Amino acid sequence: MALIDCKNVVLGYDGTVVAKNLSFAVNKGDYLCIVGENGSGKSTLVKAMLGLLETESGHLHMGDGLRKREIGYLPQQTTAQKDFPASVGEVVLSGCLASKKGIFFSKEQKKLAEENMKKLDILPLREKCYRELSGGQQQRVLLARALCATKKLLLLDEPVTGLDPVVTADFYRIIEKINREFGITVIMVSHDLYSALRYATHILHMKKDGAFFGTVPEYLESDIYKSFSGGEQNA
Repeated sequence: MALIDCKNVVLGYDGTVVAKNLSFAVNKGDYLCIVGENGSGKSTLVKAMLGLLETESGHLHMGDGLRKREIGYLPQQTTAQKDFPASVGEVVLSGCLASKKGIFFSKEQKKLAEENMKKLDILPLREKCYRELSGGQQQRVLLARALCATKKLLLLDEPVTGLDPVVTADFYRIIEKINREFGITVIMVSHDLYSALRYATHILHMKKDGAFFGTVPEYLESDIYKSFSGGEQNA
């Protein structure tokens, strides 16, 4: 059963359609990159998958026991988020809020936060203030936080925006490791077509009048890719 099954979905705000004819499926272990022009509805689709926006029509279903609150979400960073006055440990542990029972975090949740900090090599930073970190370190912290919320699916909305090339390459390697070694399904919205083709298993290319969905080899043979890339083979 697919983790996410989307069929003939139409998305919009206040009666204005921003995306239509969306059909795709995300299975366990997939690495889906969502690409496309600005205004094609990528961020709107993210909101729909998180349950923050109702579809205008069509079918968007979570399977395999996945609940929307169990999706590990890494949003685009804002200036306010970058200046958040909390310790690294507190930020990561806050990823367990959706599963928290009572006033205090459990020993199991604290252990999970520690394990995820170890996975991302930020445990030595646990007492440091989040806003004192570099951009790359902050993204690792937010990724560890997202991992505390899920064992199944990470949803990343343009996570490398504003990062320098070296840090960006390192972040992509981390996501690949999480997907392949830890078995967590990844959905990433990206403007970086080259990296999407390098790391993803599937591509969803959104346009205002429709979308392409398929494997990376299928996408490379598609007219939508050839038009979007100018015919260059980036993979």
